[in-house]
Amino acid sequence: MELLEKAKDTSLELIINIATCYGLRRSEILGLKWEAINFTTNTITIKHKVTQATIENKRVVIQKDKMKNKSSYRSLPLIDNIRELLLKEKGRQEKNKKLYGNTYKNKDNYICVQDDGELLKPDTITNQVPNFIESVGLRRITLHNLRHSCASILLANGISMKEIQEWLGHSSYNTTANIYAHLDTTAKEKSANTMNNILNKRKTS
Repeated sequence: MELLEKAKDTSLELIINIATCYGLRRSEILGLKWEAINFTTNTITIKHKVTQATIENKRVVIQKDKMKNKSSYRSLPLIDNIRELLLKEKGRQEKNKKLYGNTYKNKDNYICVQDDGELLKPDTITNQVPNFIESVGLRRITLHNLRHSCASILLANGISMKEIQEWLGHSSYNTTANIYAHLDTTAKEKSANTMNNILNKRKTS
């Protein structure tokens, strides 16, 4: 995918790769902590989120373990390229911890942080991702659009709606089907071709 190449070695590389490969929501990406990654069993667990809301006319970051729905809590296999990027980020953070010393801010062990350990804000990422995509000459899309891209890629490669539902953490099969039914043309064409082949064989037999 061209976007992943364009994002290589940039500050948004990990976020864009996770959004594209896993289709995580913005809150789920920013809510990832190192404890959610198991490099031994090669799994990534979605169990915490970071959101932003306006409270008393001020934008406030909200950190909580309560997910959008029960299906949002999920453990997924760690994709090879994501594993490599996470190890790269872990090394970067270790260097920054030594560099910043006691002023390093990442006390909660988040993955998506700035050089000084400060947690990346949802509003900032919402603005940065489409601006970056446009700046590298690609069609401007949002971070959430990458969630849809993930579903489209999986569907185009023969992954069932049910499996996509579990991958994306939708609350029900109907939610997935209603959103992505218009993309399911390839699977329907395969079914039609199969039926045609069966009927044609019967005619010639």
